[in-house]
Amino acid sequence: MRVEIDERSGCCFGVVRAISEAEKALGEGGTVYSLGDIVHNRVEVQRLEALGLRTVTHDEMPRLAGCRLFIRAHGEPPTTYAAAQRLGITLIDATCPVVARLQRRVKEAHAAMRAVGGQVVILGKRGHAEVVGLTGQVAEPTIVIEGAEDLAQIDFTRPIHFLSQTTQSIALFERLGAEMKRRAADPAQVRLDDTICRQVSGREEHLAQFAARFDAVLFVCGRKSSNGKVLFEVCRRANPRTYNIEEAAEIDPAWLAGAASVGICGATSTPRWLMQRVAEAVGALGRKA
Repeated sequence: MRVEIDERSGCCFGVVRAISEAEKALGEGGTVYSLGDIVHNRVEVQRLEALGLRTVTHDEMPRLAGCRLFIRAHGEPPTTYAAAQRLGITLIDATCPVVARLQRRVKEAHAAMRAVGGQVVILGKRGHAEVVGLTGQVAEPTIVIEGAEDLAQIDFTRPIHFLSQTTQSIALFERLGAEMKRRAADPAQVRLDDTICRQVSGREEHLAQFAARFDAVLFVCGRKSSNGKVLFEVCRRANPRTYNIEEAAEIDPAWLAGAASVGICGATSTPRWLMQRVAEAVGALGRKA
């Protein structure tokens, strides 16, 4: 059985940077608290917890006075920074630079729309940490849409500034943007601001081609990964024999029955070492067959 790991899969720059910052802080000794899962990958979180990382919620911040609190790559709204300063918490800010830039653009978009009676719309997953950070940049409401069914929230008689969560599908953004222009009273008043991270979006076409080359594909990602859900569907459309797992223990040998080749790939929150572990498990199954 031929087993191949996709060379372009694995943690994106922002996640690699965040994990590196966490490891550096943990190496200094003592406990580091992370505001939410540092990465949407249960296995990687468990590895870092073994080094002294502890995951907490916003509600637990009042008891962390004098402690070190980690801001993950997804970013946070200004209220979190203000609360930390008020509580005497030392922040380790690992917000992805791409996300930080988008946060600034959201504030600029609101300022521009405020001047013309317009509205700011973001393509993103409601409740996702990055989206919460984006919508929290300003006091005014931001419209969050996940698909065409949410377009009814928009007032098409007013100007629109349309942005996107960094890990969304380019195809979906373009499709919704085109529909906004079609519905708008004045299409020229609809600004499409593509803020999708190209390190993430560029993987869609590549993964479709990668998945099509194999008899079976194992897509490795955490259940909470928004980006993982999108990329898994890309792979499954290209190859119906694509299976989503979090770790090697979840592999069902029946999935690989009769397969002469197996491709292994993952999300932007999937560490390389985890995909390697899956590849080793597949290799062991192949030797038993």
